[in-house]
Amino acid sequence: MRYPLFAAVAALTMTQAAQADTLVVLAPDYFGSSWGPGPAIKEGFEARCGCTLEYRTGDVLPRLMLDGARTQADVVMGLNTDTTLRARETGLFAPHEQDLAALTVPVAWDDDTFIPFNWGYLAWVYDRTRLDNPPTSFAQLLEREDISLLWQDPRSSASGLALMLWVDEVFGDQAESVWQNLAARTVTVTAGWSESYGMFSEGEADMVLSYTTSPAYHIVAEEDDSKAAAIFDEGHYFTAEVAGVLAGAANPDLARDFMAYILTEEFQSMIVYANWSYPAALPRMDWPEVMRDLPFPDSAIFLGETEAEARRGPALDIWLQGMTR
Repeated sequence: MRYPLFAAVAALTMTQAAQADTLVVLAPDYFGSSWGPGPAIKEGFEARCGCTLEYRTGDVLPRLMLDGARTQADVVMGLNTDTTLRARETGLFAPHEQDLAALTVPVAWDDDTFIPFNWGYLAWVYDRTRLDNPPTSFAQLLEREDISLLWQDPRSSASGLALMLWVDEVFGDQAESVWQNLAARTVTVTAGWSESYGMFSEGEADMVLSYTTSPAYHIVAEEDDSKAAAIFDEGHYFTAEVAGVLAGAANPDLARDFMAYILTEEFQSMIVYANWSYPAALPRMDWPEVMRDLPFPDSAIFLGETEAEARRGPALDIWLQGMTR
């Protein structure tokens, strides 16, 4: 009669041992996909730690806020710099305890909670075979009635939110008229980046809202150099994806080991070709040639999380007004 009890105790012990050797990472859907950076990062970290890395994927911020302290994750990846304040204010995060000297992002970064693992500049990407004289400024884009556009909804897309804040920063009180102007030449506003970029790839518009690094994918994966990012005189909006350690992590030591791994050359080298974005802790001289050779903005426009959050609501009201008039 004792055997079932012994079996239950043994099973519990085995489960606890497995949990002790498993790092659970909450990440966006793309991250854990076969074409994303997740599989290579999993393999690389497991080789170092002798542990198991397990991804839980989904819409990171909503899931984190829904689960709260019940979350079973140790590390969160994929939060965007425009939304980290909402994540921080949950009180769920602990200090990452890492030396940030290796960071090479183009803005000052001294955050003790979140570490950027990649970054990029927002840009309007065009097809050279359709548009041979792209605008060289945002103001010039507004004058070009001949250009059709695809972009993303700021209510559901990180890139759409970044565009809204970019317009708010550059045009201020004139933002409503900017949205009216853009709306007149917009094919559609999609819920996410993949939908609009897919439509652009099918030739449904002259320009699509994306990133300065997007042409690198076409050059490397498709041997196609017809896509390019229009570089604007006003500067380009900077965004980064970040990672953080949860205060309730079941494996805090493994979690911080993973945060240290993010800053290694091995991890950063994986990001370039899997995320098609700039690495956050590699000097530009060490980037792959395809990234170094892309046109690069002269200046970064960056709103810290507090300012981005403060502007989000009013800017969204202006966006809605401009889009519906």
